[in-house]
Amino acid sequence: MKIRPVILCGGAGTRLWPDKKNHQAKQFIDFGNWTLLGKTLERTKASIYDSPIISTNKKYLKEVKQHLKKLKISKYKIVLEPAKRNTAPAILSTALIKDIPDNQPLMFFTADHLIEKMSIFNKAINKNKSNLNKENIFVFGIKPKSPTSDYGYFLTKKIKGNINKVTRFIEKPKETKAKKIIKNKGYWNSGMFYLRKDSIINNFKKYQNKTYKSCVEAIKKGKYKNNTYYLNKRAFEKSIEKSFDYAILEKTNKINAIKLDIPWSDLGSWKEILKIYDKNKRKHFKKKNVFYRPWGSYLNLFEGKEFLIKELYVKPNGILSLQKHHHRAEHWLVTQGNAKITLNKDIIIKKPGEHIFIPLEAIHRVQNSGKKPVKIVEAQVGSILKESDIVRYQDVYGRVK
Repeated sequence: MKIRPVILCGGAGTRLWPDKKNHQAKQFIDFGNWTLLGKTLERTKASIYDSPIISTNKKYLKEVKQHLKKLKISKYKIVLEPAKRNTAPAILSTALIKDIPDNQPLMFFTADHLIEKMSIFNKAINKNKSNLNKENIFVFGIKPKSPTSDYGYFLTKKIKGNINKVTRFIEKPKETKAKKIIKNKGYWNSGMFYLRKDSIINNFKKYQNKTYKSCVEAIKKGKYKNNTYYLNKRAFEKSIEKSFDYAILEKTNKINAIKLDIPWSDLGSWKEILKIYDKNKRKHFKKKNVFYRPWGSYLNLFEGKEFLIKELYVKPNGILSLQKHHHRAEHWLVTQGNAKITLNKDIIIKKPGEHIFIPLEAIHRVQNSGKKPVKIVEAQVGSILKESDIVRYQDVYGRVK
């Protein structure tokens, strides 16, 4: 039996945008002829997988179907959530649809993760298929690249059959605690799940029976048309709004881990997105997009919908004007040299690998007091991304009017 991939695609991804009311969902952002949902759907084309199931909502249905068409995926199922109820009811609802047998292995992907070296990933889940049973759940751990508070962690111990049993989950710790967790061989919790249909049903019956009953009713009273399940709203709204982690993982002790050492990111912050552009900047380089200034130069790498990615090159002793912007916020990731940054009344030194957020209307500048060039990859985020949106207060090159 092949593994059935389920893609959770209902998230809003508000963390990236200053205007949280009017923004693009992260999984649909065009980052340069690719989207995170597109990459996730591509993953499901591997031979170990059956046709995908996509859990989403009415708001995103059109975009999901456009992605499926573009990638020439004609065999699929879509389950539409009629109300926001977090990941627990979403996961259960997809598992309850008719064409999934009880012992079906289900691989739950999140639509907005970037995963590389998928051959290693697929080999690991295929290897563990025989370890799935009617109660257990496998989660995926990623070997940490650095101590960070951006992700949750878990600890494991070896049990019979060379299986890694999860002994403890740790919610996004502070950096100092994260260092200790990594010393104890802790792994990042990726938020992906691997289990059988009967395990989902048994765990919900045991720990979230009200949600189980409401989701069964939502499927039963729902409609099915054009490969799409329209869940019954009245029934679905009776389910308790909880994440799968809180609803099930915190209750059961039958959680095992698949530990991986592969490049992975949930691209949940502009810092992570900037790292991707820095890594792939040669692909985006165009000579016509280099602009020279008295302090050095900048290169426009990619312009998306309401965001612009640049690389700043600040020459030794170069100093940008003290300025602010009315229509955009900025994220800076220092990739070379030590950047001396003014942010309102503070002076901050940022080293390579460090990030700083410049809020809308914040007075700021960067200067290079060193002997080597400073490089910064920058994301401008807002409604106007032109050079005209610069209010200068001081400028050593005489550009203040």
